[in-house]
Amino acid sequence: MNFALIPTAVLAVLATAGGAAWSQGASKAEFLDYSTRSLISEEAAKKIMDDAVPAKVWKVYPSTKYVFISQVEGGLTTAGICAITARVMLMPLTPTAKAVLFRPQKTATTFDAVPSSTADQCKTTAADKLKEATTAVVSALVKS
Repeated sequence: MNFALIPTAVLAVLATAGGAAWSQGASKAEFLDYSTRSLISEEAAKKIMDDAVPAKVWKVYPSTKYVFISQVEGGLTTAGICAITARVMLMPLTPTAKAVLFRPQKTATTFDAVPSSTADQCKTTAADKLKEATTAVVSALVKS
């Protein structure tokens, strides 16, 4: 082998290995969550979205090119009212850096205010609103 080609061969092997590592990690980047942790955990939010997004969505919007982002905000007021806002967005990833590009393809936002709530009831409302927002985005993307 020509010694001048060795650095090129090493770079090719590293690029292939890096690409394989990215493709394995890409499936884990299907959902991003930016919620208030006192309302819903990141794992719970991702599970709700994973359950609500059918496989046929990923055929049209592959996880290598798109990501679902969720955000649940709110909480209990001093008057005991549970005010919740849940938003779900389908966002494209940039082709080169695989970073989220803020150009939502679909967005759904749900709201609710439940009087005389406890912290547990507020968490349940947060999960319900996230599921409702995810279902709204999915139904706008594909027909059931």
